[in-house]
Amino acid sequence: MPKNKGKGGKNRRRGKNENENEKRELVFKEDGQEYAQVTKMLGNGRLEAMCFDGIKRLCHIRGKLRKKVWINAGDIILLGLRDYQDTKADVILKYTPDEARNLKAYGELPESARINENPYDEDVDDNITFDDFDGEDEEIDDI
Repeated sequence: MPKNKGKGGKNRRRGKNENENEKRELVFKEDGQEYAQVTKMLGNGRLEAMCFDGIKRLCHIRGKLRKKVWINAGDIILLGLRDYQDTKADVILKYTPDEARNLKAYGELPESARINENPYDEDVDDNITFDDFDGEDEEIDDI
């Protein structure tokens, strides 16, 4: 009964963080690419992003990034634009917060870009007021 016929045990599936603290060269956009900020994660390898050219696009996370690089709402990403679909794009790269600050310093990102926070968050309901609430709970006591 052979024991070692696979490619490894459960530790292989867990993966290795080989390039976790490695400094990489800053990648600038080229023709057919655009910087964007993630507005909403949609699931199934898709997200909604607001590009810095003013267009909101539906984006697909490419397979190389899919399970290795985790993307959240508010992250700065590099998109590959499609020639045949202007409202859709593909995620090429996710920038770390330090890289995004460097891009902003170089003038690649607009000054209005807010790094590491989601300015498009629609679920914030901090100031809710109830008009017909008088502070008494008489109806609840009757039940």
